[in-house]
Amino acid sequence: MSHSAGGGKGGTRSSVLDHRFGAGPPLTVGVEEEYMLLDPSTWDLVSGVEPLLEQSAASEFADRLKPELMQCVLESGTVVCEDVPAAEADLRHIRSYVAEHARELGMRLAASGTHPFSLYEHQKITARDRYRALVEMLQYVARRELVFGMHVHVAVPTPEACLAVMEGVLIELPVLLALSANSPFWRGERTGLASTRAMIFAAFPRSGLPPRFESYEDYANAVGFMEATGAIGDYTHLWWDVRPHPRFGTLEVRVMDCQTRVEDTIALAAYVQCLVKLLVDRFQGGEPVLSYHRMLMAENKWLAARYGLDAPLMDLSAGKRVKMQARTLVKRRLRELKPIARQLRCVEALAGVDAILEKGTGSERQEQVWNANRDVHEVACELATAAEDV
Repeated sequence: MSHSAGGGKGGTRSSVLDHRFGAGPPLTVGVEEEYMLLDPSTWDLVSGVEPLLEQSAASEFADRLKPELMQCVLESGTVVCEDVPAAEADLRHIRSYVAEHARELGMRLAASGTHPFSLYEHQKITARDRYRALVEMLQYVARRELVFGMHVHVAVPTPEACLAVMEGVLIELPVLLALSANSPFWRGERTGLASTRAMIFAAFPRSGLPPRFESYEDYANAVGFMEATGAIGDYTHLWWDVRPHPRFGTLEVRVMDCQTRVEDTIALAAYVQCLVKLLVDRFQGGEPVLSYHRMLMAENKWLAARYGLDAPLMDLSAGKRVKMQARTLVKRRLRELKPIARQLRCVEALAGVDAILEKGTGSERQEQVWNANRDVHEVACELATAAEDV
């Protein structure tokens, strides 16, 4: 495959040309989660990431626990895992470590797409040049970005396969958002949305659905142009719901709310890994990549953020002008993914998706807790209790 110099002025080389697609085993998986740090007496967010990072600096997690934009957020990442069961073991290990050491520092670990009542105005920006520059550039948009997501990386064999699979994954993003919806509260109010996080993050530039690219060269040219003109520092400032991650050689699915329960994180990781294998196999078998109008997929994403698994989504893949509940589309896709799960050794993990359909999403569970006493502090306490149960 030939690449141009990146499309920027002076022939600046695009950062995405130095990629690792195919450099390692196929379909390895990695999971990133963004945790909340809470005050155990008030259940409010607390700016405690720096002492926690200092304490972990000499541990095995030194390179896998990182700060985020605000000091109340801790980002974690698994190692590159051969399969989802390995990722589950690593995630449980990480959560156990963080929960223990957070308690030693007078904090609690919690997980959700948004905090039920904390205010972004009370949060401190992390003292790193990257985050100060981000706030300087984005201003209010960055300051109010008090949201918590999870990302799943799956290794793909070639740059071309990555873009083809990304296009194929787009139709599934509303379903993944519906399954992962875990943010029904914002600033102490019940928003009426299953995923408030999706709506808050939508204000970020270069977020949401990625554009369609004709080839990896087309993608590299566009990224190179933005880098050369100073519009972005590098490709990691493209905050799409799904994106290539050339430095890791992965496709990164980013649309999902952070999950309170680790078993739900793992279920979603298995769903994503199986879906990527399904699409890679189709691409390598010469099947054309089906593309759908971004307007239609954006509408489905909105419906998923609003209604969760009850969302009346347009059934784009069937080619018929009908709507189906998100949960029905999940069940239909699971019939395709379950045989793949056997090949990938993640049958038990993928069964966790059936459990979400049966027991409800994180948003539904939060609302159940809230409905008992109409107390958002009780919801925050539950988010910590369940997140630490590993």
